[in-house]
Amino acid sequence: MSHFIAPSLLSANFLKLEEEITMVNQSEADWLHLDIMDGLFVPNISFGFPILNRVKQVAEKPMDVHLMIVDPDRYLDRFRESGASIITVHYEACTHLHRTIQAIKQTGARAGVSLNPHTPVLLLQEIIKEVDLVLLMSVNPGFGGQTFIEQTYRKSRELKTLILAHGADTLIEVDGGVTLDNARSLVDAGVDILVAGNTVFSSSNPIETIHQLKHC
Repeated sequence: MSHFIAPSLLSANFLKLEEEITMVNQSEADWLHLDIMDGLFVPNISFGFPILNRVKQVAEKPMDVHLMIVDPDRYLDRFRESGASIITVHYEACTHLHRTIQAIKQTGARAGVSLNPHTPVLLLQEIIKEVDLVLLMSVNPGFGGQTFIEQTYRKSRELKTLILAHGADTLIEVDGGVTLDNARSLVDAGVDILVAGNTVFSSSNPIETIHQLKHC
């Protein structure tokens, strides 16, 4: 399949949020990526249910919700009700990861697991067939606009090897520092979904930038 593009709303102009989402709707983007931060799991706070509920009214692309929060199990049903088509939790935030993944699937959403840059992919070998996607953080989570961590290429290749070895259909998503310069290398390393924030929303022609990311 062709790789997916998921513009990250965290980098959008929140004074023109409806316009920004409409732009994504009109583009070749596949998903709309939403980072939820609680100020505890990561040192930043983003947005919550009131914003998601508004986004749901406008977004025509599947809402790819990335939970950078502690104890995500408390809110899975609410995120699904607020429009999430994909719900991704952090390996580092889940004591009983298998249970959390099953709970996400019970809501009707696709289930993802995210790994921080320091977390090895080998830790997912017991659950890799249960998850729909693995999100590799290519920056330290919490803020947009950070520099891409080069070891992500190796990590993606290791993850692809793990997926194939277990006969899984799991997709690989990368978030953080994705640009027009490294997008092709990431796809070549096995990445299926590119999350792009500043690269898209700081562009003078974001629809064209999404097109270039899609066809890199």
